[in-house]
Amino acid sequence: MYSLDEIKEFIKVLEDSSLSVLELQKEDGSKIRIEKPQTAQQVVSNAVSAAAAAPCAPARSTEPAAVQAAAEASKTIDAPIVGVFYAASAPGKAPFVSVGKKVKKGDVVCIIEAMKCMNEIQAEEDGEIAEILVNDGDLVEYGQPLFKIN
Repeated sequence: MYSLDEIKEFIKVLEDSSLSVLELQKEDGSKIRIEKPQTAQQVVSNAVSAAAAAPCAPARSTEPAAVQAAAEASKTIDAPIVGVFYAASAPGKAPFVSVGKKVKKGDVVCIIEAMKCMNEIQAEEDGEIAEILVNDGDLVEYGQPLFKIN
């Protein structure tokens, strides 16, 4: 266990650094993870950067209405963290999901490795995997779509 004084010191170290997350583990297995909240200025800055990098959308779509409706009907499962995408629990094992597989809310769809921790990513709703948008071993960003789900 970590003492209150140790935790306060960890918070001070995080606040005084440029890090956004501090995660520690003792030999006895006890862990602590502290994250800096994003300030409004950081959120606005990130949004402005994303808007500047995004290409402008055409004013009118040239796609048929049926294609647009199908695109709007499908949803995505997005990466909740930055890390390395793994489709299976171990090399050589079957992937968690494949195109056409039906998933229920809470089913594991992949693993994202972040800071040597394997994080199981779960489906947020029932549906069917329509498309896998990333390859095994790819580095994924926060919010990046991983799967299309119908």
